[in-house]
Amino acid sequence: MTRPPALAITAQDAEAVAAHTGVLAVLAEPGAKLDPAAGRVNRAMRGAVERAVASEAFSKLDPGGALRLDWPGGLQARAVLVLRLDRKADAEAARKAGAAVGAAMDKDGALILAGAHRGAAQMALGALLRAYAYTDQRSKPGDPPGKLSVMVTKPEAVEAEMAPLLAVAEGVYFTRDLVNSPANVLTTKAFAKHVKALKEHGVEVEILDEDAMEKLGMGALLAVGQGSESPSKLAIMQWKGGKKSAPTLALVGKGVVFDTGGISLKPGAGMEDMTMDMAGAGVVAGVMKTLALRKAKANVVGLVGLVENMPSGRAYRPGDVVKSMKGDTIEVINTDAEGRLVLADVLWYAQERFKPAAMIDLATLTGAVIIALGHENTGVFANDDALADAMLKAAAAEGEGAWRLPLGAGYDKQLKSRHADMKNTGGRPGGSITAAQFLARFVKEETPWVHLDIAGTAMRSTDTPLAPKGATGWGVRALDRLVRDKFEG
Repeated sequence: MTRPPALAITAQDAEAVAAHTGVLAVLAEPGAKLDPAAGRVNRAMRGAVERAVASEAFSKLDPGGALRLDWPGGLQARAVLVLRLDRKADAEAARKAGAAVGAAMDKDGALILAGAHRGAAQMALGALLRAYAYTDQRSKPGDPPGKLSVMVTKPEAVEAEMAPLLAVAEGVYFTRDLVNSPANVLTTKAFAKHVKALKEHGVEVEILDEDAMEKLGMGALLAVGQGSESPSKLAIMQWKGGKKSAPTLALVGKGVVFDTGGISLKPGAGMEDMTMDMAGAGVVAGVMKTLALRKAKANVVGLVGLVENMPSGRAYRPGDVVKSMKGDTIEVINTDAEGRLVLADVLWYAQERFKPAAMIDLATLTGAVIIALGHENTGVFANDDALADAMLKAAAAEGEGAWRLPLGAGYDKQLKSRHADMKNTGGRPGGSITAAQFLARFVKEETPWVHLDIAGTAMRSTDTPLAPKGATGWGVRALDRLVRDKFEG
């Protein structure tokens, strides 16, 4: 699995700056005096930094933007990035500035002259996140990015602030690798193996096989995977970092390692992207790794239903009626509405076994949420205003877009079935809402619950501020913050 570049937080060292051969970054703001570190670089470059800061191009940059000066004279550095970042810049701008450095890193690494800026740790996080590259499937992957160095006036303080952020970076990288992996590599068995590896970090892991799930009555989940040669599994990860009396948060992820649509076959164009249909499960695994690495003082259980939705002689069909673990029967209208069937059983199991104080599920559940919100925001649905508000606050603090959409009894009529207790799809109108309304039927009244539809945010076709094209890892940072804000201590 891919690891973040090595990181060094050091005191300021003029000789190291002069000898650095990779990317060098300095901080500046229009109309303000350069800080001492940027001033030294400016003198070595015979005033080039000052001229860049005075330019119209620099003045037009958003906070966190960068102006690049290639092959600067007077230095060994390959390039100097002049980052627009004032002393009052927020964490999001600091991460964006760091990301400009991460995007420019190569085997020679990068050096950020952060000085006394309060956002030094967030700059480092942004650089680490943006430096990610998925190269596992290349015959010649090339050289990984070199070391990231950050020079500050108080290295010990920044190191302490950075420690939990490194755990976040590890979790995001883990999630991105899972989501970017092709389906012939990340089978249900392979996913379970990656989950088992979390044991080395102190996570308790169980893997339930098909026989165990059949005994539990998980007819909805098992129906989805019955057409595949890859066996369906339920992976359970427990992090017990809090007191025994502390509440438990349950995180539930949809883990469809590949989704053909089943008998309701998807169009061929674009089907290759369905390797990312396990992104909800990937985020849950990434969060669990982060919590373990930073020794979070919270009790969190992550549950991911791992299946593959394939057409075959054994595949479930439109018109089939399946029975969920809860006991409700479901008429299958469309086998491509499979994620909600997986989640229905896992949500019920999570509540029956762990009695969580709150429950959050993540799934690339509907294309309809992309029509509603595009790729900038995850759809948020909830039966509890306080938990929804906490989730939205955490996402906003981390710069991960999220927007709440409604639930309501009026949508239930779209799920009425002639033959069973409900249908698995409510048709095109309000498609993401009726999918969430379906899941709500498997959430007990006393359980605060949030559903996150990440279909538009889990994978991007273009670079984003903190990630290259591909898997984003959306949700790892937001959920980690939610745990810190609401479930620790």
